[in-house]
Amino acid sequence: MKRLLLILLLAAAAWGWHSYNGGWLPSSGDSEAAQGQRGGRRGARLGGNEGAIPVIATPARRDDVPVTADAVGTIQALNTVTARTQVDGRLLEIAFKDGQDVKKGDVLAKIDPATYQAQYDQAMAKKAQDEAQLANARADLERYAKLAQTDYGSRQQADTQRATVAQLEAQVRSDQGAIDNAKAILDYTTIRAPIDGRLGIRQVDQGNIVRASDTNGLVVITQLKPIAMIFNLPQQQLRAVSAAVARGPVEVDALDSDGTTIIDRGVVEVIDNVVDQTTGTIKVKARFPNDRLQLWPGQFVNVRVFVDMLKNVVVAPTAAVQRGPNGAYAFVVNDDETVRLVNVTVGQQNETTAVIASGVEPPAKLVTTGFARLTDKAKVRVTTPEDAAQPPATAPGRRGVREPGQGQGQRRQGDQAGGNAAGAGAGSAAPAPEAPSAPATAPSADGQPRPRRDGAAPGATRREGGRPNGEASPGGGSGAQRPQAQP
Repeated sequence: MKRLLLILLLAAAAWGWHSYNGGWLPSSGDSEAAQGQRGGRRGARLGGNEGAIPVIATPARRDDVPVTADAVGTIQALNTVTARTQVDGRLLEIAFKDGQDVKKGDVLAKIDPATYQAQYDQAMAKKAQDEAQLANARADLERYAKLAQTDYGSRQQADTQRATVAQLEAQVRSDQGAIDNAKAILDYTTIRAPIDGRLGIRQVDQGNIVRASDTNGLVVITQLKPIAMIFNLPQQQLRAVSAAVARGPVEVDALDSDGTTIIDRGVVEVIDNVVDQTTGTIKVKARFPNDRLQLWPGQFVNVRVFVDMLKNVVVAPTAAVQRGPNGAYAFVVNDDETVRLVNVTVGQQNETTAVIASGVEPPAKLVTTGFARLTDKAKVRVTTPEDAAQPPATAPGRRGVREPGQGQGQRRQGDQAGGNAAGAGAGSAAPAPEAPSAPATAPSADGQPRPRRDGAAPGATRREGGRPNGEASPGGGSGAQRPQAQP
């Protein structure tokens, strides 16, 4: 049993070696080609490459790099006012259009002022009446005071008249207050814009009865220039942002959805006084001039806060920095077109640029593309990003590229050459006896003679590939498609 198992193992090992090498030992004529094929397959399995590895390299440089904090912000109007009526009445006139830009004090609408004008006139008349009574009381007081001084009148009468004058003076002041109130109510019949801004869609039409208790109002006014943005930053960045605000105005960029297009530039206005314990973030408010009206209330935009500036630091493309078990590393191209693996320390990194704190000094060339087969001390063929961006030139006659008129002519020549070769091969064989009564050609549809496929007489019987007489060949073609030499 053990011998049988050993024999089976040896047979399996022999079959594996046979499959691995692509067959048994080749013949002397094919030994060189077979060895080359086996070497190529073995090299492909092991991943070996005797030639230089093509890579793209970019030199490191020194530059000033800003320290930024990115977030997503919400645009808010600096002021939003709902224009409402303060009095009840019929809406006589709407003096604005939807979406119109207005200034503070512009007339928006007018309400029927008839009732409030009458109240104002009544207040004015009441004051005039009380002022007349006051003038009469003051005259009586003057007479009573003189009579009391000469003992021709009682002092009590003079004091009573003095109190009457005081009462009438108070009544006149009350009348003035009523006049001011009526005047204010009368002014409320003309609705004016309280701020500069842009109007929305009106909520009521002309001719309707409007009331001070209506919640919708007439129209909403939104201040767009300047405009505010609210965004949240992690509490870990609070110290850096607070220090930047203490040094001076902190610049803020509002970015488009691509993260690169700058919509508007603003400054940080205020940092909230409490950290949200639920999210661990701090709320920041920035202000933008919004002169081009690119920012709109309720819009979500990307925001970038410039916290600090790193001066004269080593900068490399982000693609050059790789990560491994020992941390970040990069491949540096040597003068002899080999590479060496260098451990680096990354200070700051974004989508395009990485700040190298240590490990690389300019003008060292760093590999950015071609890491698949790259190892330490490997031979490379360096290409710059500018050269790699250019399209490669197409060599004439290269495999896979057909020159004009190349395909069909070559195929026809090949067919003719194949026919001639077949004819030559057939002619070298012993000729068969010809039948005098059977021609070697068969008439075609147009009446022209056409050679038979096998060159035999029309009445002769034949067998193809061991098939019975009269059975079609696997090609499915007729015997009059391609001329061949008669055997």
